[in-house]
Amino acid sequence: MRILRVLLAAALVLLPTVRLAAAADLVMVEQPGCAYCEAWMRDVAPEYPLTAEGRFAPLLTVEKRDAPPKGMTFARPVVYTPTFVLVEDGQELARIEGYPGEDFFWGLLARMLEEHTDYDPDAEQGGGT
Repeated sequence: MRILRVLLAAALVLLPTVRLAAAADLVMVEQPGCAYCEAWMRDVAPEYPLTAEGRFAPLLTVEKRDAPPKGMTFARPVVYTPTFVLVEDGQELARIEGYPGEDFFWGLLARMLEEHTDYDPDAEQGGGT
């Protein structure tokens, strides 16, 4: 599991730092020993940057004790991990608390993006889940 996390972290670092038209960020707040965080990293993280959702709202990961990242404000403290906070222009727009499994996560994420941003899942061919 640790090797997977290291590989994922390396892949995220190697992604281009300049994002084209990224309107929002998805901040994953995690903590060491969180079984649900590990499940998300295993089930979703490898494909996330390859999806339309991942390209629209690139992922940032932070530890619960360190959140929120510099320049970002969360509407309220993070209690549960993982918590996925949708941030635009430094302000929280919405969040998903917990990880309900891969199938439910994608639906919740799509709805959150559609309701709180100008994300259009039909605008990009071949993306999505």
